[in-house]
Amino acid sequence: MFIKIDFQSEIPIYTQLYNEIIKGIAKGELLPGEALPSVRVFSQDLGINMHTVNKTYGLLKQDNFIQVHRQKGVEINPDGFPPADEVFLEKLRENLEPLVAESIARGMSHEEIIKECSKVFEKLGRKGE
Repeated sequence: MFIKIDFQSEIPIYTQLYNEIIKGIAKGELLPGEALPSVRVFSQDLGINMHTVNKTYGLLKQDNFIQVHRQKGVEINPDGFPPADEVFLEKLRENLEPLVAESIARGMSHEEIIKECSKVFEKLGRKGE
């Protein structure tokens, strides 16, 4: 899996890394039970601080996307992923609202917004689905 980090971005590196790993899962590039690099190796490979990788792994573990084992290391959750429950749906709405509001303010129609969402979904959707 290719991780893309933009060091000039205003988005924190740990957030970028989190998003890239979630994208890998969404695309089917990272499968349940698949190992991820250790904090030390990942930080060296990406040229970022170990604490940044550790923070990302902590968030992924908290959100149930990875498991951390003392002996086996870090792996994508072999039991599958958390469902899109009401808590997640509320988070989704909160994150979408400013983007949709800006889209409307820029003159986009409902259909144009849905079309763009569909493009992103198709880009990230798992292969074969």
